Amino acid sequence: MARVAVLLGGLSPERPVSLSSGAGVAAACQRLGHDVAEIDPKDPLWMEEIKAFAPDIAFNALHGEWGEDGRIQGVLEYLRIPYTHSGVLASAIAMDKAKAKAVLAQAGLHLAHGKTMDRREAARAHPMPTPYVVKPNAGGSSFGVFIVREGANRPPEQLLEPDWSYGDAVIVEEFIAGKELTVAVIGGRALAVTEILPAGEWYDFDAKYAEGGSRHEIPANLPASVYETCLRQAEAAHNALGCRGVTRSDFRYDPAQDRLILLEVNTQPGMTPTSLAPEQAALVGMDYDALVAWMLEDASCPR
Repeated sequence: MARVAVLLGGLSPERPVSLSSGAGVAAACQRLGHDVAEIDPKDPLWMEEIKAFAPDIAFNALHGEWGEDGRIQGVLEYLRIPYTHSGVLASAIAMDKAKAKAVLAQAGLHLAHGKTMDRREAARAHPMPTPYVVKPNAGGSSFGVFIVREGANRPPEQLLEPDWSYGDAVIVEEFIAGKELTVAVIGGRALAVTEILPAGEWYDFDAKYAEGGSRHEIPANLPASVYETCLRQAEAAHNALGCRGVTRSDFRYDPAQDRLILLEVNTQPGMTPTSLAPEQAALVGMDYDALVAWMLEDASCPR
């Protein structure tokens, strides 16, 4: 039996997702026989709480800012507490989409054409021909993401809203038509390819987390060569960024052009009831509790 501190909630807009992930992880840890404390870094006294609990392992179930950008990892390194998922540097780079794209491009992976801009500049006029995508340079769960369709008169007005909370830097990149695909990587090994079929227009927050928001086809119905390439590119992306534990790489595949594009690497995949990484693990014979057990065994410090 180990003393496991499950870090959940946090300060980012993805707090509700993290609370759901953390609740599932904590329950699994209890079923595995561990002594569990749920610790929310939103509480200013959280460091005193974790010190008092003196965990053997910290399971990082945080998402977004402060959870997967290297900062909480740095705190855990300072406290010398073994923790799950990627370390400081890999987390920081993967969270910064522009920096991650530079690393992934150097590794020879196929990425969407685009550029980094200030959100106000991107809102003045179309920064590239439609259709294109605008997304925060740092963030997840599809918060602040806009698809600008062909024929749109202007860029998204929301980029100029005074309460915009996703940072001033945005990525503007070409829209890739076709299939939405994702691959979970565990310990450097890709598990499967899932095609995501959202109930709505695209894979937004509700499609990701609401019941019935999307349907997952696993394994994805793809040509064998494309399926294999997806697996290998996800592994290559995981390794290029120096990731550890579990990651999930998202792709778009355009059958009309036979074009497979890596969109991004998520170093803190969700562990909610609708999350994709646990679903892929189950496909290869690793149920939710076994996945959590593997992640606890993989925890280390430093990472």
